[in-house]
Amino acid sequence: MVFDKPKKPQPPTTAKSDVDKPKKVITVGVGGHNGGHGSGHSGGSPPIPSPWLNPENPPQPHPEASFVEYLRWMRSPDAEYKNETKVQILQMAQEGANYSKRLEHLTKRTELIAKNSFKVQCPWRIRVGGHRGPESILLPAFDALGMPYIPSSTLRGIARTQAIREIITQQQIDWKQAEKQIAPWFGSLDAKNKSDRSGKVIFLDAYPLPGQQVLAVDMANNIWQWENNSPKYSPNPNPFLSLEKPIFVIGLRLASGCQDNQILEKVKHWLITGLQAGVGSQVNTGYGQLNPAGKVTYQSEFFRVEFILEGQLIHGQQKFRNINQPYRRHTNGNLRSDTINHAEVRPVAFKSLLRYWFRTFALGILEPTQVQAWENKIFGGINPNKEYGWLMVRVLEGRITKKEPQSHDDKCGEQKGILTLNYSPEIPKDKQANLQKLAQNLTWLMFNLGGIGQGARRPCYSRQNSQYAPWWRGSTIIPDSIDSFWRLPKTPKEFQQLFRQKLEAFYQALQALGANFNYLQLKNCGTARNNQWTEAIDANCRIIICSAKEDFDKPYALVVLHSQDLKFNGNYDGNLCGKVGREVKPSPIWIADLQEYQVVTVFGAKVDPRKKYLEILDNSIQIFPL
Repeated sequence: MVFDKPKKPQPPTTAKSDVDKPKKVITVGVGGHNGGHGSGHSGGSPPIPSPWLNPENPPQPHPEASFVEYLRWMRSPDAEYKNETKVQILQMAQEGANYSKRLEHLTKRTELIAKNSFKVQCPWRIRVGGHRGPESILLPAFDALGMPYIPSSTLRGIARTQAIREIITQQQIDWKQAEKQIAPWFGSLDAKNKSDRSGKVIFLDAYPLPGQQVLAVDMANNIWQWENNSPKYSPNPNPFLSLEKPIFVIGLRLASGCQDNQILEKVKHWLITGLQAGVGSQVNTGYGQLNPAGKVTYQSEFFRVEFILEGQLIHGQQKFRNINQPYRRHTNGNLRSDTINHAEVRPVAFKSLLRYWFRTFALGILEPTQVQAWENKIFGGINPNKEYGWLMVRVLEGRITKKEPQSHDDKCGEQKGILTLNYSPEIPKDKQANLQKLAQNLTWLMFNLGGIGQGARRPCYSRQNSQYAPWWRGSTIIPDSIDSFWRLPKTPKEFQQLFRQKLEAFYQALQALGANFNYLQLKNCGTARNNQWTEAIDANCRIIICSAKEDFDKPYALVVLHSQDLKFNGNYDGNLCGKVGREVKPSPIWIADLQEYQVVTVFGAKVDPRKKYLEILDNSIQIFPL
């Protein structure tokens, strides 16, 4: 089969354009009260930043052009508003992606060449390929014409690895021994039998089916960093491109000289099992799962719970309302990005929050270096060493059931899904039972100590009587289950006993995994001062339950936190409620509303103003320290 050699892309011409000739040009303008289009500016107002290298003569990407064609003409890395223009050009590439014609040709080719082809679907997102674009933007793997795909070498590696793992499990042998036994299917230069020195199955490149808008802007944001053996809040959002809910066509065929269909079927079985476990990067965080049509079995799953999230929701990125008018002007003439939050049920949010609560509890009973080691062992990490992690977190059927309110009469936003916890392929068999015990109790603690996503440290509450948006704030996550594991008692005293049981079970599971500590002897993780605290459930931390009537549509614990008695110079105290603006500081207080009562976690609770806050709360019962 012969293909025409692709034409070399030409840079934008510098010749004077014909203004009378209509043409498709992506323009950048400014909206808002001043209105207007184009990239000019007047008076003392700053110019409208352009995402293009040559703003005076922007490129005109063909409707079928790859995302690569957009990035090759991206503005210089030292440009002003470089973060905003990066997001803008990625959103342009996403909205302009029209790969159907080319993908139709490629997927048909796969089906014609392959003796055995089948389709697999990703329930969320997939990140395959270590490609990096300008300014280290992560990109999906792409072929010579810029089409996203899964390379055949990746598919072969997945099937081969799955075969080795199954043989290790069945025969209780090590990796090298198992590797020798797969030669009859995948080949090995060291095989004694000459016929086993080359693979007997050919893997074809896998392309997404046409008719899908699979290219999507994604966001990686490592919020917490370890610095001098202490966790530091340091958000670092990095936009990149991944594929969202693609359906791939997978093609296999026997190599020349092999006619044994049983070999093909065996390799196909290994490949399907491996694809379900995950392909590409961040598979422990919900990325990369590929399921065949029909009933799917999750062999590694050990826990699941349906959930309802109310409030400000989980967001994946900020999108420009109008990609061609991405900015608004303030009355002072300065520019501001005109963006909206894009709500999305993201497994990475659940894994990050489980990791956060694990860290805060572990810092109260282990040295920081030990916490880092156990955090990486369970959740994965790259510092100080690269570790895959034992726990895999996924969300099934994630969806938005109520959009975020657009007016003061609207109800709060709502997301639903099924959170599942799974063993990763890296966990030793003898660690599984204790990891299950630890993860289940940690999940219970997460659900009952706060929310998730934006506004996670406050319960969902109404601001419908306010003059300005947002009309709802905070986040409440609810287990939608009748299982006794999730049943909460009616009185604070009974909850105190249940909480201690769950926390002790978490500590005991961590000890059984190999950590050495006495959870009745808490550590002091740093010094607590008026404006300084460590987010650790240690000797300086207090967790209490309180119950009283709500007021101003807020739970009692939140009413007290926002009361005049605790304000500083007429404003909310940043050492209680956190700070936003030039200095971003998360609040040292988490509040979860469990209807009959609230659970309040206070870091650095031994000093004012946090000590004063706890003293003001009426009818409170301490549940931590134990």
